[in-house]
Amino acid sequence: MTAPVRIPFPVVDEVSRHCLQEEEPETVHIEVHLPGPLDRARLRKAFLEALHRHPRILMREARGPWYRRQYEWELTPEPDVEVVTFAPPGPRALLDARTRALAAAPPLSASPPIRLEVVDSVLLLTINHTALDGPACLRVLATAAELYGGRDNAPAAPPTRPAEPRQEPPDTPAGWSPPARVAHGTPDPSPGNGMLVAELPLPHRPKGSPYTVNDQLMVTTALTIAHWNREHGARPRPLRITMPVDDRPRDTTMPIGNGTRLVEVPYAPGELDVTDMPALLRRTAERTRALKSLPRPQLGHGAALLTSPWAPVTARAALTRTLRRAAAPWTSTTLLSNIGRIPYPLDFGDEAGRAHAVWFSAPARMPRGLTVTTASTAGRLHLALRWSKALLSHGDGAHLRDLFEHYLHTTEVTP
Repeated sequence: MTAPVRIPFPVVDEVSRHCLQEEEPETVHIEVHLPGPLDRARLRKAFLEALHRHPRILMREARGPWYRRQYEWELTPEPDVEVVTFAPPGPRALLDARTRALAAAPPLSASPPIRLEVVDSVLLLTINHTALDGPACLRVLATAAELYGGRDNAPAAPPTRPAEPRQEPPDTPAGWSPPARVAHGTPDPSPGNGMLVAELPLPHRPKGSPYTVNDQLMVTTALTIAHWNREHGARPRPLRITMPVDDRPRDTTMPIGNGTRLVEVPYAPGELDVTDMPALLRRTAERTRALKSLPRPQLGHGAALLTSPWAPVTARAALTRTLRRAAAPWTSTTLLSNIGRIPYPLDFGDEAGRAHAVWFSAPARMPRGLTVTTASTAGRLHLALRWSKALLSHGDGAHLRDLFEHYLHTTEVTP
């Protein structure tokens, strides 16, 4: 019998594995809304075939002795568990499925570390973020849509923009002091994450603008948090917003796993001036372009050194957790993950139809405690706010949504 293929954990996977917490699972949730119903047997067959078309997703954590030098993924020929389940209908079925997506991660010990719940005409994917990210799983779902509906689900061509030369971020605030934290609202006594999703109009952007919708979303996020912190009496401090950058192709050659690198966009308190929005948008665009153009390991050079196999994983795990606690005050203020326009039609055929809304949400553990995830489908912006219940309540989330909607509108600069 041939031994299963094993793959060492990449840097992102290992750091996440070292820092797992049961009370705040590292899950990514993807929610796809279709206009019509899905056939159970046909969907199961299509999704299973999609897993085989992208075999890197069929993996589980390999067992090993305590003194092993690295974690390894073990590829499996078939799933260990039934991936697709169908929730019983009911008025709270979707809300309950969302709660499960935040409260319980698919185990790393069973292949694949994802689950797909179907609630009426909604597909709800829950991903263990130690193994995979949202864009990779969306690629697998697009393959399943094509197999299910028989329609071409090839990705649309990305927007054509001139290649950016490598450049240093201009006029960047110094990052030697700890950044602002999101001020505490009314924490929820229960552990875990809360989430709120909303559908908003895409912000208008004049043709030929020197900034992108992503820059408008970055400015909106910064202004929203600055406003929230002022309301809650927090002393003004520089903001730093983490932004994932994904350079992978969107076709069937897309590498499956955790493929984004993280950059941080800084703002000094005095820069967040809504009276000169064109200047704020232009400055943001210059910074995001420069940060995207700079080559950088996914989590920085320190993480690559920390995850090299110089000691058993148990020793490095303890060191990683200690360093993470020590670095908590320097953790960025929040994370804005803009998936952008969904590149696939997600067309499931005549009866189920084409997706008209797709939401993502990213983990929101403390000390960051709040993440903002956006995507656009069918000309609408789909926003997910996700927070640690140790920081905010659902009412706080609703207020942050209202602030986000307000400031998104203020970025619609007319010539």
